[in-house]
Amino acid sequence: MDANDQCNAPAESRPPEAGVTGTAAFPHSIHRQAFHVDFDYPVVFTRSLFNPENPVLVNTLARLAPDDRHRVRVYIDTGVAAAHPELGSRVERYFQARTDSLELIGPPETFPGGEAAKSRIEPVLDIVRDSLRRGLCRHSFILAIGGGAMLDAVGLAASLLHRGVRLVRVPTTVLAQNDAGVGVKNGINLDGVKNAVGVFMPPFAVINDRDFLRNLPDRDWIGGIAEAFKVAIIKDASFFRFLCAAAPALRERDEALMAETVERCAALHLEHIRSNGDPFEFGRARPLDFGHWSAHKLEILSDYRIGHGHAVAMGLALDSRYAAYQGWLSPAEFETIYNGLRASGFPLWYPENDLRDAAGTRELLKGLEAFREHLGGELTLTFPRGIGSRFEVHHADPAVIERALLDLKERASPS
Repeated sequence: MDANDQCNAPAESRPPEAGVTGTAAFPHSIHRQAFHVDFDYPVVFTRSLFNPENPVLVNTLARLAPDDRHRVRVYIDTGVAAAHPELGSRVERYFQARTDSLELIGPPETFPGGEAAKSRIEPVLDIVRDSLRRGLCRHSFILAIGGGAMLDAVGLAASLLHRGVRLVRVPTTVLAQNDAGVGVKNGINLDGVKNAVGVFMPPFAVINDRDFLRNLPDRDWIGGIAEAFKVAIIKDASFFRFLCAAAPALRERDEALMAETVERCAALHLEHIRSNGDPFEFGRARPLDFGHWSAHKLEILSDYRIGHGHAVAMGLALDSRYAAYQGWLSPAEFETIYNGLRASGFPLWYPENDLRDAAGTRELLKGLEAFREHLGGELTLTFPRGIGSRFEVHHADPAVIERALLDLKERASPS
């Protein structure tokens, strides 16, 4: 439509007029813009994902365009590749059996895993450059197979390429399958600040292959249990009781119990993202970060020697002890939380908790300010009010935190 046609168009088809406001000295107009975008992605649980007879992967990729031939670039976490040296070949055989529907763009590539690798932007940009050379378009897929840190970094690359290509996550750790891999966040650390650079971009799909959990080292096997306790303490008393009863068997690697734990925990995370009204975290309250203000700082203080799940377990113990001192949990409820985490295999004290700066201030307490900055504006912390419910506060008493830390340290003492 040219300018004359637009001028002569019926009134109902013209653009809405701007609202004129202001004063004679400072006139201005405002065009108000508002729209809604629906996001929809499946989170699938399966086994033997790359068995050529398993249709889950091809059906998931083709769910929006079943008649297309889909181009896919695959990245594998270096730790996963070391634990499963045949994985690259299995991926290639799967695609060779599905050439009518799928095109594998080059052989699968490895990508660094772990928080240390997540602290560099260059590997992320390498994915973008490689994808441009290979001609990926916005309807191509990047399929990431790995732990939570690797999924975060590859997800950031996928979100930057052409302002967003289709990302399919295949989480390979308990923590990634029940928490980090099923949400909408992607990002990396920068200059000692955890998740300082990132975006919210929902994945095209998440596919959890339970077989990957079988070969996990013990640290990664139990790491995700902390996230299950986190969401159970503040949202689901029944799930909390299940975890406390199952904790010894989970520690001893009961696969059936772990499969149930992972799926129930993932479902609670998904329900929260779907129903809390703030999936992209524009507000200041982040209930799913219960126990995380100190956990993030503890990871940094240990130079990531302490894994995320173990740091979260420590953070849950600290904040639960604080809540008990404030009367928000009963002494018996705190003891149940503490004993459940211990029975799962978590240490609940680390020497890094005692680190102090030149003025004698605990370094761990600086995590409160970092958490406030990450949230934006006012400090907002989630605490349990009884098992299975929560509320938010805007102040944490350093003296009560100190008391809680001393109690946890005493409990961890050999005497």
